[in-house]
Amino acid sequence: MYVQKRGRKDFLIFPYVRTGCSLFIEDANILIDTSEDINAALNNSDIQKVEYILYSHCALDHTMGMRVIEQLKMDWLADSLGKKPDNPIEIASLPAILEDIKKQCTKYGSAIEYYEARRLVYTKEIRVFKKDNILIELVPADEQEHVAIFIISSNSQKIIYAPCDVKPFPKSEKFQDVDVLVIGNTIVGDILKDGFVLNEDNPLRKELFTLDEIDMIRKQYGIKRVIITHLEEDWGKSYDDYRELERELNLIYFAYDGLKIRL
Repeated sequence: MYVQKRGRKDFLIFPYVRTGCSLFIEDANILIDTSEDINAALNNSDIQKVEYILYSHCALDHTMGMRVIEQLKMDWLADSLGKKPDNPIEIASLPAILEDIKKQCTKYGSAIEYYEARRLVYTKEIRVFKKDNILIELVPADEQEHVAIFIISSNSQKIIYAPCDVKPFPKSEKFQDVDVLVIGNTIVGDILKDGFVLNEDNPLRKELFTLDEIDMIRKQYGIKRVIITHLEEDWGKSYDDYRELERELNLIYFAYDGLKIRL
């Protein structure tokens, strides 16, 4: 989806600006993760309704936009009269991830539990989510199950969504022969922002994937196409740079705000 020109330069920043990492499943109104600027991302893609929010893990850059729940569900006038909203948003994830998110607090207490008390949301522990012809399986990326990888199936096609903290990539036959792998936390190149050289002994190489490692995962599981997400400012590349780099790579592409993947 591309932003329409509206006669003001303010509206032409997409896809060059990058909001936080998130995914919206249009057919089921499912949002995965709420980055701090999720409002801008939803508005950019003209998303009007969110019925479910799934979380990949509790890192702040994936959760701190949860106040979008207020914009989606809060009717301040009705609330002042003691009326509670209908059809609260379902907040769901692996049990350990939900427990982590409920610990994210202000001095007034847990943010999610506040929204639950006002009937804006309810929480649900899940390992599998199903709605209509969409099936989502949450695969733990770590032994403690504090990070989830999503396998999204529709009819005979599959997408793996693995946005963050998934190195080492877990081994599973469930990843075999999927159509698209969307994966984050990948270092793009050895020369980064302001000419910084990422040497072979840099600790980032242990924490994040290199493009060669991503290509190895693609080949190991026979994945048809890879899309790199969670692209950091420190990589020092623009939308145009990523488009140019795609020409040098084999079946590896780069995400941008408003990108649509069709199954």
